Amino acid sequence: MTADFTLQRIKMVDGQLRTTDVTESHLLTAMGTLPREEFVPSRRRALAYIDEDIIVADARDGQPARYIMEPSPFAKLVQMARVRPDDFVLDVGCTTGYSSAVLSKLAGSVIALESDPDLEAQATDILSRLGCDNVAVVGGKLAEGCADQGPFDLIILEGAVDFVPDALLDQLKNGGRLVAVVGHGNAGRATLFIKEGGVVSSRASFNAAVRPLPEFQREPGFVF
Repeated sequence: MTADFTLQRIKMVDGQLRTTDVTESHLLTAMGTLPREEFVPSRRRALAYIDEDIIVADARDGQPARYIMEPSPFAKLVQMARVRPDDFVLDVGCTTGYSSAVLSKLAGSVIALESDPDLEAQATDILSRLGCDNVAVVGGKLAEGCADQGPFDLIILEGAVDFVPDALLDQLKNGGRLVAVVGHGNAGRATLFIKEGGVVSSRASFNAAVRPLPEFQREPGFVF
């Protein structure tokens, strides 16, 4: 039996997004039309619209597994960022490119940064196939950002982090925003960072338990 992904998209928007105070119309339209199943490995495609993080790369070579963020916290994070049509966006940890595809419908242009070469190749292929022509996929270390392409109006981190490195905050334009989930599990808080006059301030918003993004974990301190 073939899954009805169109119906599943409608149910995701109505049952997962609208019910968690996602109200931005362009965001709802983007997530209600983009084929999320195209960004999910074939063996997990039937789960493309569940209200959980979806694994897209297994742990290997000492690197953690990678995930597409659960629809509701992702949408709320994007809504908090207040994406503008002329924004230049850096999407950090794009995995297979779903987040970048959504952002491409809201912003002027997107740099999709990915550290895993296999995921980078998949994102490049899928985004090209779907006609997301205002997205450029770039390989590199996530915590270093993409300074040679910046500065950016908006930076979004696609997973939970212990901290936001100065290297990323330095890549914001004046008036630029960065959104990230800081903290892990039930302690994770969606946080908005804003740069004004070269000074960065932050404001924590809603709780969000999402999977961690590699390269943003603090080293454990020495304990006697």
